[in-house]
Amino acid sequence: MNNKLPIRVIRSEKRTRTSAARVVDGVIEVRIPAHMSASQESETVANLTRRIQHKRAVDSAAVDLPARAAALSKAYELPHATEIRWATNQRTRWGSCSISDGVIRVSSRLASVPDWVLDSVILHELTHLAEPGHNERFYALMARYPRLERAEGFLDAMSLGYADDRFII
Repeated sequence: MNNKLPIRVIRSEKRTRTSAARVVDGVIEVRIPAHMSASQESETVANLTRRIQHKRAVDSAAVDLPARAAALSKAYELPHATEIRWATNQRTRWGSCSISDGVIRVSSRLASVPDWVLDSVILHELTHLAEPGHNERFYALMARYPRLERAEGFLDAMSLGYADDRFII
């Protein structure tokens, strides 16, 4: 999501320890304790606004994850996920899969990436339902995806901070 909202910081004498943020009339309002130092304010505002932007990106993503996962499962003859959803708390992984219950979580950082990149991550997690480990069979199943190498390069660039601003939320 590339339309960042303006931010208004409100210092409150009533707040002693906690901070909070929400969107009000198209502005992110961040409420912090009045005694907070400038460096604490900067860090708190950055963290809270990042969380708001992540949530907005996920909410506005025009992606039907269950339908997309079902189509990939069918196309690649892989097991179906019992559930697939966005995860806003995955900072170091693109996706994760609970093999025991078939639940897949996809990092909300991918809410605005091209379809073929998102598909590669979903396919990776679906492949784990058939092959839990990263072994020869797993990589053979993944190699069937024609844009795998390109998608992995895209994700590597994102990890290193080389992605276009519209993909960084």
